[in-house]
Amino acid sequence: MTIRITSLAALAIGLAFTGSAFADRAPTPEEKTKIEAVLKQEGFTKWKKIEVEDDEIEVDDAIDASGKQFDLELDPKTFAIVKRKAE
Repeated sequence: MTIRITSLAALAIGLAFTGSAFADRAPTPEEKTKIEAVLKQEGFTKWKKIEVEDDEIEVDDAIDASGKQFDLELDPKTFAIVKRKAE
């Protein structure tokens, strides 16, 4: 019985830590500087929320010089824009 309870406790702890690994977070100051430099280089003048995940960086409501609005995905390693979705 003790082994079963210990296994269940270990499983519960593992699941708790797994959920936090996939949580969105704000960019670090260094990441933010790099992201904003790419956005400006690509012609975006303003944007709202930036979220960093393990496999992508999301930028919400980025507005380009012509006033068009996009949701963007950036590669977290290169910071290159990999997807643009017009709003």
